[in-house]
Amino acid sequence: MPKQKYYAVWKGRETGVFTSWKQCEKQIKGFTGAVYKSFPNKELAEEAFNGNIDDYLGKNFEKPIITKEQRLLIGEAVQESLSVDAACSRNPGILEYRGVDTKLGIELFRQGPFPEGTVNIGEFLALVHGLAYLKKQKSKIPIYSDSRTAIKWLKDKSIKTKLIKNSKNEYLFDLIERAINWLNNNNYENKILKWETAVWGEIPADFGRK
Repeated sequence: MPKQKYYAVWKGRETGVFTSWKQCEKQIKGFTGAVYKSFPNKELAEEAFNGNIDDYLGKNFEKPIITKEQRLLIGEAVQESLSVDAACSRNPGILEYRGVDTKLGIELFRQGPFPEGTVNIGEFLALVHGLAYLKKQKSKIPIYSDSRTAIKWLKDKSIKTKLIKNSKNEYLFDLIERAINWLNNNNYENKILKWETAVWGEIPADFGRK
C-alpha cells in the first residue's frame, strides 16, 4: 500500500493542504502557474504552506529513517497528558477539533463542525481550549499537539491565516478572537509539547480520517 502523502498548494483554484493527489489535482490541473508540492506528513505540509515557498520547493522532504539511538533520545510520550488535534474536510472546509486523554484515549472535549475553517485554525483553537479546560480542572499536565504552526501561534498569541472572514465562518473568527483574548488574560503552567508522530504514530486525538 502506498504511503499517505499530503499536498501543499500555494497557487491553484483553491489553496491549502490536501490529503490526496485527487484533491490536489483538482486545484492545479489546467491552472496556469500552479505551485504545489507533496510532503510525507501533515505537519510538514502545513508548515510549508504557511511558510516561505522558496524554503520548500526543489527540496527532498521524504520522511527520515528514525534510528534506535534517536528513538531512545526522544523517549516515550508523557502518558499523563492531554492530546489535541483537528480535522478538516478540505482546506478550507468543514472543521472539527477535540481533546483526548493521552493515556486512556477518552475524549474530553469536541467542538464543531464549523464551516469554512482550516486545519491550522482548528489546531490552534484546540490548544487554547485545552489550556482553558485544564485550568478549570486545576491540572498542570502537559498538552501535546502535532502542529508546529499551532504551537507557534499559541506562543505568539497571534495567528497568521490566509483564510478570509465571511458570513459562513464569522463565528469561527469570533472563537479565534476569544482564544487570543484568553491567552492575553490568563497564565498557565502546562507545557506545550510537540507530538513525535514519526516515533509514536498518530496523536491519540487524531480523527482517523486519512
